[in-house]
Parts: sequence; structure tokens; C-alpha cells
Amino acid sequence: MCEERKNNIGCCEEPPTENIKKLRKIAKALHCKKRWEIIGIIGTGTATTSQIKNQLQKQQEITQSSLYYHLSQLKKSGIIEVQNYKEKGQGAPEKNWKLTTQKIEIDLLKQNKKNKEKTK
Repeated sequence: MCEERKNNIGCCEEPPTENIKKLRKIAKALHCKKRWEIIGIIGTGTATTSQIKNQLQKQQEITQSSLYYHLSQLKKSGIIEVQNYKEKGQGAPEKNWKLTTQKIEIDLLKQNKKNKEKTK
């Protein structure tokens, strides 16, 4: 518990900034081991939904709906995106996924400086 909270000043009751909201989405998306595996499968290139499913199936069973859920959570957080669609016969085109970035950095000093400037 922070010092202000102990003294009932209420610093932690401020609404979260956009950066904090984004960080929460990323943290939520990365809390699951399966999503880390998906990130590893996509790697520095791309992977279709079926390629990801096939790689995950080698390790353990995963349902199509579970895979779609994990992909959607990674997409919502901005970690992955659809690069393009691949035609596959008669069905709907298949999504080809890629990472949006290979690194996620948090500049704690820059964020702290912004917070101090707001309180002046």
C-alpha cells in the first residue's frame, strides 16, 4: 500500500491514465501461458490461424473456440494483428497473424515526470 493510501490522501483513487489502461490490457493478455506459446509460434514472421492451431496441437489439445479467444485477447491488447487474409478453398479466408512489436518497454522515469508535471 502506498504512503498516501495509508494516510487516506487517495492518490490511488485517481482514474487510470491511457498508458495505465494500455498496460493493464497488455498484462491481462500476457498472463496466460498459451498466449506466450502463440507469440512464440508467430515469432518474427507470420502464422495463419491453422498453423498456430497445428503447432499448439503438438503440445496439447486446444479447441478452435479456445484458440480464437486467445487470439482475440492478444489482438485487443495490440500485441498481434492480422497482416492479411489467405484464401483457403470454399470457406472464408484465413487470417495471417503477425506481432505488432517484439518489445514492450515502459519508461518509468518518463511516466513519473508526467505525473509530477500534472500536480504542479
